[in-house]
Amino acid sequence: MRLFVIGATGRTGREIIDIARKRGHAVTAFARSPQKLSAGGSLSVVRGDPLRWEAIAAALPGHDAVLSAIGPHPREAFRPSTLLTDCARATIEAMRVSGVARLTVVSAAVLFPAKGLYYAFFRWLLRHHARDLRAMEDLVRASGLAWTIARPPRLTQSPESGFRALGGALPQGSVAMSYRSVAAFMVDAVEQGSHVAEVVGLARGLAVAS
Repeated sequence: MRLFVIGATGRTGREIIDIARKRGHAVTAFARSPQKLSAGGSLSVVRGDPLRWEAIAAALPGHDAVLSAIGPHPREAFRPSTLLTDCARATIEAMRVSGVARLTVVSAAVLFPAKGLYYAFFRWLLRHHARDLRAMEDLVRASGLAWTIARPPRLTQSPESGFRALGGALPQGSVAMSYRSVAAFMVDAVEQGSHVAEVVGLARGLAVAS
């Protein structure tokens, strides 16, 4: 498959690239700062602004799927922002123009209505980020594309690539998981054509091939 990765220089984006290449896919990394990646072999790197649909559309034809791992810098998650919503709007328009239908995007488990003081505190702390995430998801759901929305819990750096996935809810025991596990889920979803038009809760799980 030919996969198009937005947010390619971030921690999840880099893991998507690594897993996809190891599985034999050709990858195009779309990034504002392409110098952070080394093109070659099955990896092509394209400079572009994910807020401009024309820039995405110029590089997108011929790809089988878009995997979007756009996310704000951690400190920006506590401030009002429309970054994710604006990027989703540009991505969806570019996909419509280019005729590419398969999309997977990273959201966050904070949008699940889990009960308890722990979850209530984090929903309050991340209320600005959650507002942007929800608006982004609304655009994706209404896009008419073959979309999958991944909602992981808190992400950590780890070589683990296993995951548990549950449609419409957060699996039990979901406190934290690795960026690589989220990436493995996203690549699996486009390879298998699974979880189409579904919001998927993620959690740590058994090791998978990566």
